[in-house]
Amino acid sequence: MNNWGIPDWLEKEVKERDKNCVYCGVQMIEQMPPHGPRKNVATWEHIINDASIVSRENIARCCVACNASKGTKKLSAWIQSSYCKKHGINKGTVAEVVKKALRTGA
Repeated sequence: MNNWGIPDWLEKEVKERDKNCVYCGVQMIEQMPPHGPRKNVATWEHIINDASIVSRENIARCCVACNASKGTKKLSAWIQSSYCKKHGINKGTVAEVVKKALRTGA
């Protein structure tokens, strides 16, 4: 189990599924480069901001930039934000796991 309470089996599954940010689609890297920007570093994300929901439907990986922008905002509100508009993120461009969360009213 990792620091966020994600079991090893789920961490492995999500890492295999989410090579690109589930929001903006940027290809992510595992660690911050010594002298480079950290915006493409992979972070753990609860799509629905509830740390008690530890499932393949709620745990995802996204880039630092998207994670910082979303913060604790509700997904449906964040997807309408100026950040998302500026970065071309919308209900049609996000990963399937996010689309499913939006369909269920996240």
